[in-house]
Amino acid sequence: MAIDPARILYCDEHILAVNKLSGELVVRGKGALGKLPLLDFLRKEYPGLRAVHRLDFETSGVVVFARTREALQNILNKKFAQWEKMYVTVAAGRPQRDGVIRFALPARSRDRQVPAVTRYKVLEQFRDAAFLEVRMEEGGRRHQIRQHLARIHHPLVLDDVYGDAASNRQFTRAYGYHRFFLHAVRLTFPHPVTGTMLTIEAPLPRVFEECLERLRQD
Repeated sequence: MAIDPARILYCDEHILAVNKLSGELVVRGKGALGKLPLLDFLRKEYPGLRAVHRLDFETSGVVVFARTREALQNILNKKFAQWEKMYVTVAAGRPQRDGVIRFALPARSRDRQVPAVTRYKVLEQFRDAAFLEVRMEEGGRRHQIRQHLARIHHPLVLDDVYGDAASNRQFTRAYGYHRFFLHAVRLTFPHPVTGTMLTIEAPLPRVFEECLERLRQD
């Protein structure tokens, strides 16, 4: 069974970009598998595919894979390094219209802190939540967006790791949703072989659109 063609956002001989679903693993982790990770599933149709970055289990949106060794090595060696990832999310509360969050986060080794900078813009303000556009300007640390928004007391709605459990339960009772909304909506980067700038966009998941409509009507 092949992936839904509508989920293929870009494909050439060197790279493949796919719209990842929330609740989908990009690669195998340490835990038990509920379903085949996206990489393993795609390899049935694209042999030799390699993951070059990841999105969290709950996060949806643009994810890129390398189809050739040349593309993979150029990405890993940062031959063309200017990758800009834009996300959208629903955060709790009423944040100021635009903001920059500067707060160091642990490196992968966990033995030191590294600089991390996240910039956000309020696209829509609802009664007790906001629709944000978010970009990591420095860092790219694990859960950076989630940690940084929690740091300014506007965690992702329904984020039980960094948010408020009681508020999340209230949101679930009111709207029926259980997973937080974080979507990699746009990725701009130079093609790893040609250097040509690419902009790849992933449409919002239907459930994300539905949530926004319900918040607008509240």
